[in-house]
Amino acid sequence: MIEGIGIDIVSNERIRKIYEKFGEKFLRKVFTDREIDYCFQYKDPIPHLAGRFAVKEAVIKALGKPKGLNPKSIEVIKSPTGMPLTLIRGVEDQKFLISISHEKKYTVALALLVSK
Repeated sequence: MIEGIGIDIVSNERIRKIYEKFGEKFLRKVFTDREIDYCFQYKDPIPHLAGRFAVKEAVIKALGKPKGLNPKSIEVIKSPTGMPLTLIRGVEDQKFLISISHEKKYTVALALLVSK
């Protein structure tokens, strides 16, 4: 049963400009070390950073924007099959189905909060 839904679209250029302006400070505020390592294994890490950023926003929306939950509390990892998964510190017993899609200019993510 679906208990919450969140969707977010991000301009890849916006993420690029924020990264160029704030660099490491931006990365450390929003992403975990594991997410940073994953994104920077690619020639252009920006679409991958944008994807993780969009997932974090979509998850927050699906949860109803709870107080105290920040983007770094939400970690996006890949399952052994390559499917994106979320690990959320401070939110127990939540299961999400995640989808990320990239296009040249934009990245979109969908998060479905489902009953366990």
